[in-house]
Amino acid sequence: MGARGGAAFKQPLLEQYEHQGHPYYATARLWDDGVVDPAQTRRVLGLSLSAALNAPIPETKFGVFRM
Repeated sequence: MGARGGAAFKQPLLEQYEHQGHPYYATARLWDDGVVDPAQTRRVLGLSLSAALNAPIPETKFGVFRM
C-alpha cells in the first residue's frame, strides 16, 4: 500500500472520528450528562458541588478507580 493508499484508508476513519468526536454526538446518545451552556457553568457547578457535599460518604474498602 503506497502513500496514497494509506491516506485513502485513513480518510474514512478520520471523518468518523471527527463526526463522533463532536460533543452533541455523545450527548444525543446519553453517553454523558449533557452539554452545559457556558453562561450556566457557575450555576451548574454550584448545584453539583452542593449535591455532592450533602450526600453521605460511605466508608470504602478499595482504592481510587481511574478511567
